[in-house]
Amino acid sequence: MSQQGLDEVLIEGLEIDATIGVYDWEQDIQQKLLIDLVLAWDCQRAGESDNIDDALDYAAVSQAVEKWVKAQPRALIETVAEGIAELLFKDFGVTEAQVKVSKPGAVPNAANVAVKIRRTRVDGPFG
Repeated sequence: MSQQGLDEVLIEGLEIDATIGVYDWEQDIQQKLLIDLVLAWDCQRAGESDNIDDALDYAAVSQAVEKWVKAQPRALIETVAEGIAELLFKDFGVTEAQVKVSKPGAVPNAANVAVKIRRTRVDGPFG
């Protein structure tokens, strides 16, 4: 019996150097972003088959996220979080995603600043 939505695949601390920031000087440098993902995924079939084709391939997810983040400069980490969620829905069929984007060192005297969003894919003509 499948229990979709109860299982999660986690990718934590994905480090990506990106062009990110609202100030002009930030658009000329690379800054470190840390990405944490919690993805709703039914792991039962993969657990039973032991076959990667039945699993959410976290290596492929990580590579796709990195490619998307590096594709163009962005001003806000909120934009990065929303874009990653859309990518996960569109390219990987994830039904729910929690995306945390951290920008360590962005604020003096703070170890980290971050945004965390949780999005659920809504299918259909009205969603």
